[in-house]
Amino acid sequence: MKQSVLYFDYQASTPTDPRVVEKMLPWFSNYFANPHSVDHQPGQFAQQAIESARQQIAELIGAETREVIFTSGATESNNLAILGGMRGLKEHKKHLITWVTEHKCVLESAKQLVREGFRVTFLPVQTDGLIDLENFKEAIQPDTGMVSLMMVNNEIGVIQEIDKISHICRQQGILFHCDAAQAAGKLDISVNPMNIDLLSISGHKIYGPKGIGALYVRHRPRVRLQPLFYGGSQERGIRSGTLPTPLCVGLGVACAIAKQEMKKDAGHTQLLQQQLWQGLKSVFPDIRLNGHERRRYVGNLNVCFTHLAGKKVLNMLPQLAVSSGSACSASDIEPSYVLQALGLSKDLAQASIRFSLSRFSQQKDIEQAIEYLKNMLL
Repeated sequence: MKQSVLYFDYQASTPTDPRVVEKMLPWFSNYFANPHSVDHQPGQFAQQAIESARQQIAELIGAETREVIFTSGATESNNLAILGGMRGLKEHKKHLITWVTEHKCVLESAKQLVREGFRVTFLPVQTDGLIDLENFKEAIQPDTGMVSLMMVNNEIGVIQEIDKISHICRQQGILFHCDAAQAAGKLDISVNPMNIDLLSISGHKIYGPKGIGALYVRHRPRVRLQPLFYGGSQERGIRSGTLPTPLCVGLGVACAIAKQEMKKDAGHTQLLQQQLWQGLKSVFPDIRLNGHERRRYVGNLNVCFTHLAGKKVLNMLPQLAVSSGSACSASDIEPSYVLQALGLSKDLAQASIRFSLSRFSQQKDIEQAIEYLKNMLL
């Protein structure tokens, strides 16, 4: 069934690219063997497909093939990086630094470390969503073991200066983890010059399937992780469990397409973003942009309809698929903790929504959305 709403929530999930689906389909039924059953040819064939996908992921981020670990998605990758990484450090490394605008799975992983006796510093951000470098330097302690920072914020789209943070971490022997769920396949990433030790990827954010992701784990200098669960010692003993061959193949193909078409996608989404922003400003003169104006992912536009402060704008737009904050239940939407961290009041946070665009977005979608918003919000 074709969706009847205008979809502008691509940072929540993208459709699986038809080219990805085509490559995945044979691995559901024609080639179904367990990729870890390497004693026979069908199992070896499946294993080869997974290793080819692993190489495609590695090439997207400039890593070695052996440094890519398959997971169920970015949430697992972030948990494995933070919990597994901190638990795997020597006993005297008991401190983690992260920021209050990180994804919930990072914040909740950090809180779990606190329950285990670790210490965590949750740093604030500036009003534009970017971090304060001096504030970060002051937070470093002798036993700081890891720093976790997302490259592109999932709500406001700001792009952090990863290079500066990672350089400081490398100088001081601190592991640097980067949540790149919103950045991989959209921004150029090269883990070695960027001094990234751990990097999380999600399949369904880059036109791949849901239920699959990856974690880059640096081999030299080697990062040691404690596994979150145990089993047949797959994935170098870091992440046990039978790998889903179709999903792994899908993620690999999605990464290969992204590597080839990244600049094309960026140019397309930037033009549409500019059209949307100019159109919104012409209809709503008091509208304001949430997050830094220039240091942002071109597929993101998080805006506040200031004339509707205090109203839950999202509830006023049933025919528009956008997002605002985190849904605690189907009927109650809490104001975004990210927007409040920027200094927005609850009323202004509720009057804000996020538009996100993709390679499949079209100019007519922008035109229809602006007309719809004009009719519903004026």
